Amino acid sequence: MKKLTFFFISLLTVCVFTACSDGLDNIEYNRNSDITIAAPEVTAITSTSLTVNSSVTGNLNNVAKRGFCYSVNAQNPTIKDNVVEADENFSATISGLMGNTTYYIRAYVYGNSRYTYSETVTSTTAAQSLEEQLKSYVAPAYEDYYVNISDWSNRTQWNLSNVHDPTIVLAEDGYYYMYQTDASYGDAHAAGGHIHARRSKNLVDWEYLGGTMQSLPEWVIPKLNEIRATMGLAATTAVEATFGTNYCWAPCVRKVKNGLYRMYYSIVCPGTLNGNGTWSERAFIGVMENDNPANNDGWVDKGYVITNASDKGLNFNVASDDYANCYYKWNAIDPCYIIDNDGRHYLVYGSWHSGIAIVELDAETGKVKADLPTPWSNGDEGIAAYGQLIATRRMNDRWQASEAPEVIYRDGYYYLFLAYDAVGVPYNTRVARATNIAGPYLGMDGTNATANGGDILPVVTHPYKFNNSHGWVGISHCCIFDDGNGNWFYASQGRFPENVEGNTYSNALMLGHVRSIRWTKDGWPLVMPERYGAVPQVAITEEELIGNWEHIDLSYNYGVQKESVTMTLAADHTITEGTWKGGTWSYDAENQILTANGIDLYLQRETDWEASPRTHTIVYAAYGNNKTYWGKKIN
Repeated sequence: MKKLTFFFISLLTVCVFTACSDGLDNIEYNRNSDITIAAPEVTAITSTSLTVNSSVTGNLNNVAKRGFCYSVNAQNPTIKDNVVEADENFSATISGLMGNTTYYIRAYVYGNSRYTYSETVTSTTAAQSLEEQLKSYVAPAYEDYYVNISDWSNRTQWNLSNVHDPTIVLAEDGYYYMYQTDASYGDAHAAGGHIHARRSKNLVDWEYLGGTMQSLPEWVIPKLNEIRATMGLAATTAVEATFGTNYCWAPCVRKVKNGLYRMYYSIVCPGTLNGNGTWSERAFIGVMENDNPANNDGWVDKGYVITNASDKGLNFNVASDDYANCYYKWNAIDPCYIIDNDGRHYLVYGSWHSGIAIVELDAETGKVKADLPTPWSNGDEGIAAYGQLIATRRMNDRWQASEAPEVIYRDGYYYLFLAYDAVGVPYNTRVARATNIAGPYLGMDGTNATANGGDILPVVTHPYKFNNSHGWVGISHCCIFDDGNGNWFYASQGRFPENVEGNTYSNALMLGHVRSIRWTKDGWPLVMPERYGAVPQVAITEEELIGNWEHIDLSYNYGVQKESVTMTLAADHTITEGTWKGGTWSYDAENQILTANGIDLYLQRETDWEASPRTHTIVYAAYGNNKTYWGKKIN
């Protein structure tokens, strides 16, 4: 349950941080008025390197170091980005770069305990063929176990550290912008506001931008107390008094049109409805707008959208631990905003309570299209304006472990992704689809989540572990997005298991995961087992498939990390080791589908994050016999 988990994370503030590294807040920029640094000049360009030089004039007595900093994303890179030191001639070669990629570059000098920077220049590496790119591929180098850079002063180094419940939009400027729930290791984010942002050009290197909301929106307390007064309850200031680290959840960002972006967010109010021991206070969904997400301070709050609705009238004195009988029918968190194939706007939302609801929005305002009555009634009819059910795990059950709806449209279907179970370890993702946005949503196994309820299949992600690693748990609450060229991606947080490297709080380490999606022949999304690392997609040959693989049966097992076993494909097209030993295999090179033991395994080149050093490999994902399979080539 989210509230319990986030409370646990907040405790880390007092027990994790024992020291601060020399981070962003300890550096002074451009303060040496007695020296001048020339803008870098690029003197040689290859597909993987840039040779640059600069010069410095003025009082050079205290200059102790000089070099160049560079970045794909940060338009004014600093020493917190990528750095190469210069020689005595103020020259250096920046190597290990990606082909046909534009880099921002600045020269710097260090002296008198401060850094001074030149103007920024850009330079683009030479193009390469896919084969050349693969041969020179350099895997992402950032650390997954980010404890040493987790505090606020090191935020420019976070990349995908401290990410929870991400939402991503591709903007007009070519950047992918990511926003997230207020959660981080040790509550490091609390120093910078709420709904934090970062951006990337390549989905691998992310520039941290900071909070988009600096304080509690002005409408929240008046709206809460307006509702409480109508319920006969006294006014409360508990939200204002405690709003700080973990009450802003689950944003959803979408581009509405050029020059207009909307972001829906959840405000979870602390406290209870009628004193200790009664059911918890309500949540709200609000909306912000921006004409250009590059301006992270440009998000303008547009106010209240919707709140929890109850069909129990004013019988709200439900005991706080009476989950099966909880007061609310709909829980106003985890918003998903979608413009359907006919141009109509909808909000899909819900968490744990009776299931997932959908409500139509006004396209101009982004608010609920119908007039909203008081958020309670005796029975369903009086709260119909708050939405209709589109998915549930169990009909007529008030407390069920499903949340975080994400709805996309592709090739005639609306796909509904859901998070199942608790966030710490068991979190897993499911998907169903419908030809109508309001359902019925059917799983691959035929389960009708709208009319009948039930655990839908397939399992899309699940706790797992490849060899030579700790593996990942808590992989869900996803966003699904595309690059406009037919390539789709899945993004979520991934958590470390408990007690990694002796760290009692390692399960609170949350790293942003981005994965590629391949679609099966019959239109179901397969999420790749390894995280996206921009590996060049050179055609995979049959010869490359011969050898050993790590194979995972990713079928559902509550709270269990599914571990890999070795599977060996022999040159004679037999399977000589593993679960499918004795079976045969074949390969459809045109569609990059490996068929093993009768199961179609969809292949892709991805980063081998468990290898040392990291490199590229071939992975697969598959559905078959109501199971999910993941695997990767190892030798």
